[in-house]
Amino acid sequence: MRTYLYMLMLCSAMVAQSQNCNYTLSGKIIDLHDNSVLPGATLIIAGLEKVAESDIDGLFKFTNLCEGTYTLQIAHPNCETQAFKVKIYSDTKRNFKLEHHLEELNAITLRASIYGSKTKTSFEQKVTEKQLDRFTNASLGDILNTLSGVSSLNTGNAVVKPIINGVHSSRVVVMNNGVRMEDQEWGAEHAPSIDVNTIGNITLIKGAGALKYSGDAVGGIIVTEAARIPVKDTIYGKTHVMAATNGRGGTITSTLTRSYLNGWYGSIQGSLKRFGDYEAPDYVLSNTGIFERSISARIGINRFDYGVEAYYSFFKNEIGILRASHIGGASDQVRSINSGIPLIIRDFTYDIDAPRQDVTHHLFKIRGFKNFKNLGKVTLQYDFQQNERLEFDVRRSSDDDDRASLDLALNSQTIRLDLDTDNTDLFNLKTGIMAQYQKNVADPNTGVRRLIPDYERFNLGMYGIADFSITDNFLVEVGSRFDYFNIDAQKFYRSSFWEDRNYDILFPEIVVEEFSNQILTNPKLNYSNISATLGIRYTFNDDYKLFANYSLASRAPNPSELFSEGLHHSASRIELGDLRFNSEVAHKVSITLQKQGNIFGFSVNPYVNFINDFMIIEPTEIQQTIRGNFQVWEYRQTNATLLGVDIDASLTFNDNWNFYHQFSLVKGYDETRDLPLIDMPPVNTTNGLVYQNKELKNLRVELQSEYAFRQNEFPNNNFEAFIPETSTLELVDVSTPPNAYHLLHLHTNADFSLSKKSTLNIGLAVTNIFDTNYRNYLNRLRYYADDLGRNFSINLKITY
Repeated sequence: MRTYLYMLMLCSAMVAQSQNCNYTLSGKIIDLHDNSVLPGATLIIAGLEKVAESDIDGLFKFTNLCEGTYTLQIAHPNCETQAFKVKIYSDTKRNFKLEHHLEELNAITLRASIYGSKTKTSFEQKVTEKQLDRFTNASLGDILNTLSGVSSLNTGNAVVKPIINGVHSSRVVVMNNGVRMEDQEWGAEHAPSIDVNTIGNITLIKGAGALKYSGDAVGGIIVTEAARIPVKDTIYGKTHVMAATNGRGGTITSTLTRSYLNGWYGSIQGSLKRFGDYEAPDYVLSNTGIFERSISARIGINRFDYGVEAYYSFFKNEIGILRASHIGGASDQVRSINSGIPLIIRDFTYDIDAPRQDVTHHLFKIRGFKNFKNLGKVTLQYDFQQNERLEFDVRRSSDDDDRASLDLALNSQTIRLDLDTDNTDLFNLKTGIMAQYQKNVADPNTGVRRLIPDYERFNLGMYGIADFSITDNFLVEVGSRFDYFNIDAQKFYRSSFWEDRNYDILFPEIVVEEFSNQILTNPKLNYSNISATLGIRYTFNDDYKLFANYSLASRAPNPSELFSEGLHHSASRIELGDLRFNSEVAHKVSITLQKQGNIFGFSVNPYVNFINDFMIIEPTEIQQTIRGNFQVWEYRQTNATLLGVDIDASLTFNDNWNFYHQFSLVKGYDETRDLPLIDMPPVNTTNGLVYQNKELKNLRVELQSEYAFRQNEFPNNNFEAFIPETSTLELVDVSTPPNAYHLLHLHTNADFSLSKKSTLNIGLAVTNIFDTNYRNYLNRLRYYADDLGRNFSINLKITY
C-alpha cells in the first residue's frame, strides 16, 4: 500500500511539474557579422501569439511560458526574417543572430550568403539596398557590372545586358521578385525590363547551382528581391531624386510602405527617368535619349505559419539607338565603321526618333505559403507576364515613320509548387514542380518580314535538391532537374533560304503550303533536358571557407536561334537562325576559397565551363537591301570551352580607411575551329579607396580606378564589301578590338538628420573624371562612336 502511495505522489509531482508555466525566455538580438545589438526586432512565438520587441540594447523577454519546444519568428527591418526552435524546461537565456544590412556602409564586403542563401554550396555575391541607392539612374546591368566576373554587353549606354563568366542573354536567368523574367531576352540589345528602384537586394549565383529557379542558366542566375517589410505597426517611405549632366536628365522615385503587427502590409512605388542625348568627350551621341517609367504595388500578410502576397508591376521604356549606327549604302557602311567619328552628329535634344525601341512589360504574381508541422514549407505561386516590344527603323518613306518594323507580343503564364523541408540540422530537402505556357504573336502589318514567328511554347519542369551536414564544418549538396519543352511555331521561309539550308530534304513533313517565293511551315520541336548539381562547403575556421561545385546545365534553343531570318532593326543587322539545332549542354566546375576578416579578406574563384553544341552568333558578310547595307550575323553550333578566375580582396587600414580590389579574367575558345570566341570580356580590374566616418555625418568618399585591358584573343570575322561608286572592294574591320583604357570615378555621400524619423542623404559623384576617350570592346556601337564622357551627378534621398 505504501508503495502505491509513493508512486501516486511521484506521478502527481510529475504532472505538477509539467504544468509549470512560469518560465521565462530572455536574451539579446545581435548582428551576425559584428555582434552589434539590433533594437526594434519583433519576436513572435508561433501558436501562442506572444509578441515581444527588442529594446535599445537589443534585449527581449517572454514570461509565463510552459515547458516544451517553441518556434520563434524574429523580424527586423532589412534583415532576413528567421525562425528558431527553442526548448524550454527552465528559465532560459539565449541570444539570436540576424544578418543585417541596413546599417552597412558601402564598402566592399567579402561574405558568402550562407544565411538566407539560394544555394548551400555556391559562392553568392550580394548587392544590398544601401549599395543600390547609388544606382537610381542606372540599369540592372550597370549595377551587376560592379561585381567581379560580371561584364556587360552594351548597345550604347541605355541597353545593358549582364555577361556572367563570358556568357549572356538566354544563358543568364533573371528572377524578379520570385518570377523568371520572360521579356525577349534572346536579343543582344534587349535589356531586362526591370526598374532597379523596385529592388531591395540582388543575389548573383554564377553557374546553374540554383536548380529551384532554372536548369538552363549556363552563365548564372540573378535573383532580385523586394525590400523586406517588418512585422510591426509602422508606416515609412523614401524618395530619391537624382540628376546628371551627361544626358541632362535625371530620375525621381518614391516608395511608401504600411505594415501592421498582425502581419498585414502594403507598399507602392513609382519611378520616372528622363534623359536626352548623351555625349562622348568630343561630340553628341545623337538619338540616345531614354524615357522610362514604372509603378509597382504589393499587398499581403506575413505570419510564421502562413503568408500570401499579391504583386503587380508596370514598366515602360523608350530608348533611342545611336542614329549613326543606321546608315545607307555600302560606302556609308565602310566609311562609318572605319571612321573615327559618327557620320551623323546633331545638336542636343530630348527627342527620341527612329531607330528606337519601345518596350512595355506587365508582371502580376500571387504567392502563398503554409508551414506544416513535420512536413515543411509549401509554396504555391502563379504569375503572368506580358511583354510588348516595338522596334522602329529609319524608313525610306516618312509616311511610315510611326509604324514599327518589329512588333512582338509575348504572354507567359507560370504556376509552380515548392516544398522546403529545411527543418533539421543534418538533412534538408527542397523539391518542386512548375508548368509554363508561353505565346508569342508577331504583328504581320509592319510592312517588314517578321524576324521571329508566331509560336506557342510549353515547359514542364521538376527538381529536387538535398543537402547533408556531414560534420559541423562539412556540408554536401546534390540536386537534379528535368525540363521538357515543346515549341509549336508558324513560320514563313523564303524558298531560296529553305533550299540553301537543305531544309527541303531534312524537314519536308513540316511544310504546310508553298507559295511563289516562300513556304509556310509548322515546326513542332521537343526538347528533354537534364540538369544537375553537386557541391560541397567546408569551413576551416571562423575565417576560411571552401566552396566547390559541379553543375550540369542544359539549354534548349531559343526562338531566335531557331527561326531568325531577317533584319533585326534595333540591332541594325540581319540575323539567321538554324532549325537543326540541338540543346546546349554545359559542364561547369568552380572552386571558391574565401577568407573573412575584420582587417583583410579575399575570395578566389577559378572555374572552367565545357559547353557542347554551344550556339554562337557571329558576322559573316554585308548584304544589300532596299533599306540599306547591313551586316549579316549567323548562328551556328560548336563545342566551346570557357575558363577564368575572379578575385576579390579588401583591406581595412583602420575605422575610417578601406581599400578593395577586383580582378576578372575569362577566356573562351571555339574547340571545333580552334579559334577564340567572339565577344569575350577582356581582362579588367577595379580598385577603390574608401574613406568613411560615422561621426562626421556618416560621410563616405570613394575614389575608384577602372582599367580594361585590350582584348588580345579574338576571331577574325573581317570581310570585304563591294563599293558600287568606285567598283572596288573595301575591307570592313569588325574584329579588331579597341585599345585598353583607364577611367577614374569619385563618389561621395553623407547623412543629415531632418527629424527623429527622417534623414536626408546627399550624394555627389563624378564618373570618367578626366573625360577620357575610349571604346568598350563589348559595346556593339563601338564601331561608330566613343563611349560616354565625363558625368556629374547629385543624388538626394529622403527617408521618412
